[in-house]
Amino acid sequence: MTQNTLVDEFAAYSLWRKGLVDALCDYRTWLNEQELNDSQTDLRIQQLLDRLRDDKLNVAFVAEFSRGKSELINAIFFADYGHRLLPSSAGRTTMCPTELLYDEGKPTSLQLLPIETRATDVTTTEYKRYPEEWTVFEFDVGSSDNMVTAFKEVSRTKRVPAEEAARYGLFDPDDPGDAINLNPDNTVEIPCWRYAIINFPHPLLEQGLVILDTPGLNAIGTEPELTLNMLPNAHAILFILAADTGVTKSEIDVWRHYISGARWKQKGRLAVLNKIDGLWDELKSDAEVQREIDKQLATSAELLGLQPDQIFPVSAHKGLLAKVNKDEALLRKSRLPELEEALSSELIPSKKEIVRDNTQNEIEDLINNSSLLLEARLQGLAEQLEELRGLRGKNEDVVEHMMNKVKIDKENFEKGLQRFQALRSVFSQQTNNLFTYLGMEALKAEVVKTREAMVNSNFTKGMRNAMDAFFTELKARLVQSDSQINEIKSMMDAMYKKFSEEHGLRQTTPPAFSTLRYQKELAKLERAYKEHFDTAFNMLTNEKMTLTTKFFETLASRVINVYEVANRDVENWLKAVIAPMESQVREHQLQLRRRLESIKRIYKSTDTLEERIAELEGMERSIQAQMQDLMVLRQHIRNALDFEHPAQARQVA
Repeated sequence: MTQNTLVDEFAAYSLWRKGLVDALCDYRTWLNEQELNDSQTDLRIQQLLDRLRDDKLNVAFVAEFSRGKSELINAIFFADYGHRLLPSSAGRTTMCPTELLYDEGKPTSLQLLPIETRATDVTTTEYKRYPEEWTVFEFDVGSSDNMVTAFKEVSRTKRVPAEEAARYGLFDPDDPGDAINLNPDNTVEIPCWRYAIINFPHPLLEQGLVILDTPGLNAIGTEPELTLNMLPNAHAILFILAADTGVTKSEIDVWRHYISGARWKQKGRLAVLNKIDGLWDELKSDAEVQREIDKQLATSAELLGLQPDQIFPVSAHKGLLAKVNKDEALLRKSRLPELEEALSSELIPSKKEIVRDNTQNEIEDLINNSSLLLEARLQGLAEQLEELRGLRGKNEDVVEHMMNKVKIDKENFEKGLQRFQALRSVFSQQTNNLFTYLGMEALKAEVVKTREAMVNSNFTKGMRNAMDAFFTELKARLVQSDSQINEIKSMMDAMYKKFSEEHGLRQTTPPAFSTLRYQKELAKLERAYKEHFDTAFNMLTNEKMTLTTKFFETLASRVINVYEVANRDVENWLKAVIAPMESQVREHQLQLRRRLESIKRIYKSTDTLEERIAELEGMERSIQAQMQDLMVLRQHIRNALDFEHPAQARQVA
């Protein structure tokens, strides 16, 4: 039976990530055993491990209703269950965005956010912090019927007065399309739930896969969080069309504005032409059926601005059936393996490359610091041994002279320490200045100020001006942050050079840092805001005003997230800048103290000279062995970073 390529590749990726975690744990254990660890290093290693263990792979499915979206999810990921895990039938089955994941800290359950929360300006991301706001249905993964019953809850709807639906942003009386949905009793059918999270221990979800099943395309426009947060952050998006309906205008608009546009990253964005089994005809030859499929592909590609080979024709229904029944011929005919191959070749390597690059730089910096520490210890021992060997056969006057020389070195270094403490004070001030520009409190104050300006504005121009000022201020803060970062780096460069010249400490170059990546993220969000105002929102009705307020809340949430990442990265950079000098200063101070103590002991009793030399030579051999161990550990981690699973190696070949 043909393997599910995507599932196979993802399992290989998870094994790679686990190997990297194991290698890092080995490094931390070795540091502790050799007494080379400190709180700062341990914290950085723990942050790396947490990032790797919490790493997620987000795949979003976007389609108009009745395109077979839920069936495709079942076919790609959940065929091993032997039945449809997600409800899939004619008409609408997904009425609200549904996230499938696994969090072992929570019960196996379906969490549902009531639709009434749309009356507030609070985002679903914010609501995730308040579990009491969600309705929870626990289910038994051992019972297929129990799971199917629970999952059907996602599709539940209810009728509410049109005014209430309008308040939730789900009905516009001036929109002809919405007016059709108005019932004779002035009610509108709406979803019962705003958002759903299905938490259960499926093997792929346990490995970090997160699947986002979106509702029909109308929800893409009415839930700004989908367009500003969830879809842009997805590592892959499958945009599903249907061979029996062709490409509609709403599908073209959503594809161009929210999926394929230049606003967000483009890797892993795939178009899928589903339901090709509707074109299968026993009265036609295979060649005739293929020509019909090619014709549909050409038409769809032209409307979406793609090449025909960028759209993947499949039959999710037949693919699921083939996997359940282990029908190799039907699986090939469904063409599902071709889609899985394309998805895995786009998704897994790019995700692995990002994780590898982010991890590799941090690990190399940590190991370099460990290496610097060992080299400083080895250099200190070499100096001590040279001094002590020079004392062989010397009288007390020479020993006393040597002791006085070390005392002078120690006094000079202590003066240098005073400068280092002064540097720490200036470094702290410069850091505080940096966080006045980049800090979360200042950002949140700016969000509140902009929100108030928008609420107090009755016109589109006033709202636009408030948003323009918001982004202008944020960009200025990032530019000022860069200036402050450069000032800190220049100061540390000078101090490293000075300590190297005066005290023989190894000169290292503090790593560079830039806020450019965060500026780019803000630029994307600013483009999203401008596109928002360039659409129908230029003619704001009361209902659209509400939607625009929701849009700002989601936008502000995304900006806060960008700043949170920036703050975390800057804090890590500041630690990386100061940590090597702190380690070297601490080690040099310890070596001077040991040199002085050794000579004092020899001064009191010359019999201890050879004993001390032998002791130091043993320590020297021990440190050389530690340096060899560190080289082996470095290579071990590099091997873990570079490891290619056989499945991945085949893919590259």
